[in-house]
Amino acid sequence: MARQSNKAIGMASLFVLLTLSPAAHATRSALKHERVRKAAAAKGELLKAAYRDAGLAYPARRIFLRIFKKENLIELWGEKKDGTYKKIKNYPVCYASGKLGPKRWEGDQQVPEGFYHISVFNPRSSYHLSLGINYPNRSDRKLGKRSRLGGQIMIHGDCVSIGCVAITNDLIKEVYVLAAQARSKGQRRIPVHIFPTRLDDEGMQRLSETYKGRQALLAFWRSLKLGYDYFDRHHKPPQMRVRKDGLYRLR
Repeated sequence: MARQSNKAIGMASLFVLLTLSPAAHATRSALKHERVRKAAAAKGELLKAAYRDAGLAYPARRIFLRIFKKENLIELWGEKKDGTYKKIKNYPVCYASGKLGPKRWEGDQQVPEGFYHISVFNPRSSYHLSLGINYPNRSDRKLGKRSRLGGQIMIHGDCVSIGCVAITNDLIKEVYVLAAQARSKGQRRIPVHIFPTRLDDEGMQRLSETYKGRQALLAFWRSLKLGYDYFDRHHKPPQMRVRKDGLYRLR
């Protein structure tokens, strides 16, 4: 726990520095930092083969990440020529704190749930490499229970986490390099959708039975299911809006 706390402090400092101008920083440095260049060199052939097997052009042009908390899984999808997306790889999550359910205040140690995008590239992370998401978003701000909602939610390496999604150092190299490639190709917002579990009808039924009586939580998950179902039908990331009550709807 002491190691996690020390890293969390360092991570917060880096986050403040990097978010002063995240778009400019990402454009200049996403692929140029020495740690990222080494990652690209180490993973280039493997990623090229994965894209070739998926029938997609490499380097990455547009990507999409789906994260499933119960399954401890990150799905990586790449865009095809027709604008639909095809799954390229699964990445196992080796550590994520908290339980099923969204993040609602600073210190609850929850991994957020909802529709986000990558907003920070941190090649100097204490967790090897880090990709920050835009938590809190509008939904989080409306539904948060306390004034201090927290932040600094990352996908990173090192297999430790306080509200972040951690994978191994070896695997974060792949995810980071692909995100940096897509950013350099002009994808300004790389979508990251975080779900409690797979929200197919069976998954939603299990949640309804397990969390019976927690109507506000189930209503939130049903609003996430709208975006989940849209992507499963169309294989295109949905455009989501936030209602006045903080729940999501399709645009």
